[in-house]
Amino acid sequence: MLMGFLTTKAFPFIVLLGLLIFVHELGHYLMAVWNGVRVEVFSLGFGKKIWKYQRGYTTYCVSMIPLGGYVKMYGDQPGSDIPVADQKVSFTHKTVWQRISIVLAGPLMNFLFAVLIFAFLVGYGEDYRKARLGEVLPNSPAALAGLSSDDLILKAQGQSVETWDQLQDELDKNMGGNVSLTVLKSDGQQQTLEVPVVAKDNPNILSSKKVVGVIEGVEAYSEGTYVGLQEISPLWKVGMLPGDRIETVNGKVVRTWGELNLALSSIGESENITFGLERYEIPFESKTPQKLTVTLSRETFPGVLTLARLGLESSELYLAALVKDSPAMRAGLKQGDRVTRIDGGEIRQWEEILKAVSQYKGDSPMMFQVRREGETLDLPIKPQMTTQMSASGAEDKRFTIGIRPFANIAMPETIRIASSNPWDMLVKGTERTLDVSYMILMSFKKLITAEISSKNIGGIISIGQAASETFQMGLADFLRMMALVSVNLFILNLLPIPVLDGGHLVFYVVEALKGSPLSLKKMEVAQQIGIVLLMSLMVLSLFNDVLRLFGKF
Repeated sequence: MLMGFLTTKAFPFIVLLGLLIFVHELGHYLMAVWNGVRVEVFSLGFGKKIWKYQRGYTTYCVSMIPLGGYVKMYGDQPGSDIPVADQKVSFTHKTVWQRISIVLAGPLMNFLFAVLIFAFLVGYGEDYRKARLGEVLPNSPAALAGLSSDDLILKAQGQSVETWDQLQDELDKNMGGNVSLTVLKSDGQQQTLEVPVVAKDNPNILSSKKVVGVIEGVEAYSEGTYVGLQEISPLWKVGMLPGDRIETVNGKVVRTWGELNLALSSIGESENITFGLERYEIPFESKTPQKLTVTLSRETFPGVLTLARLGLESSELYLAALVKDSPAMRAGLKQGDRVTRIDGGEIRQWEEILKAVSQYKGDSPMMFQVRREGETLDLPIKPQMTTQMSASGAEDKRFTIGIRPFANIAMPETIRIASSNPWDMLVKGTERTLDVSYMILMSFKKLITAEISSKNIGGIISIGQAASETFQMGLADFLRMMALVSVNLFILNLLPIPVLDGGHLVFYVVEALKGSPLSLKKMEVAQQIGIVLLMSLMVLSLFNDVLRLFGKF
């Protein structure tokens, strides 16, 4: 058990944090040596030294507390009494521009390290979403232009596209006009269509793009094969249950609702139907699904196969889980219930439930009608005001009743792309690092303006959990996580807070502008303020981590 913890939890965290600290301090060290400064200590960690090695004037060591590191340079304390003979190797006696370069080198090494990681990932190969459309809404501009659900886009404006990102680039270039798309239909035929593109606000509030091009009527994802099941269905009798995901039909893999429909329509009248299913014992909590099969005999169910005849429907109106002690649980709703009406109005989509509950006036209970094991039940439920985290990271107060659906979304198809061109790898690695830097800066801005909740701030526990999870997912995910943290360290260390590199840079820039250093008293006061700010941030992040650990938000 201890060995498992060390392998899956501690080891990834130590590797990630240790390597990033080493890279940061190596930047300071190399630039100090370059500028002729004597380095006395190069330490990974703080506190008591558990390993050390002396070479020349420098002691290289690993210290007990692995939450940082430091490079101790000779004469780095302002006001130190340095003999004239040693002033040439003293940090304080170097020019202000040399000191700026030494301090700046640490954060810049984290930036460059992220570039190299992202460049490596470009060469290693990554999975990208294919340029396949999600659901296309009936009578929408997309449908009227000839697009259908699950169409695969082969070309846009005459340019070959493989990934969704490449398609999005072409849509962005043609906002307000038409884009020529060559599509592969489900029957194997190719068509070239002129499709209108409109500009919409970018849902990613941290992106540098304020608006993006969209094709109206194209949903982000396809409807998956998680099934809702009526009790009269013949599939209920052979063992299929609401919330099951159909993986295969007679051995043929089906990913979307449309593919399921096509697979059923291709089965002959004398051919039995075997469904390969995936079932979670506890939705959203079980990590390993059951794999099982059910077979429907054509002798007991002859005729044309359709989703409606089989009693299959989308699972989104079936309840997968209820929040403990929520209004829904107190009212008697259960997992597997199918919501049919609210206050007499028929419900066809999950969004209609959300809208009805969110518009609650706070008076008498709402009347929910549900179907359960062939029976229709009417249950009064009074919503309660709750605070939740929105997709943009802001706190959102609204009425809820505490129910969760079987989310019926198909995982998008992916394609693995790798580059063998070193220059291309480096360019894309730099572009991605700059994009991540921009997103982190925007996060800081929106935290300050309260557009994003401070509950999003995570600390050392969050980093440890992310390191463990991505390590188990694979090398690419772990390295991507490492690059993200490295960019975070780059930006955090440049914040103008005394005790951080950014605070020291402010002192030196002021010195360069006024021609003399700040007084020791002013720097000491600033350092004390910086320590208070830094400790406050650490306490907040730890507080959030603990609450998150115990499921408080």
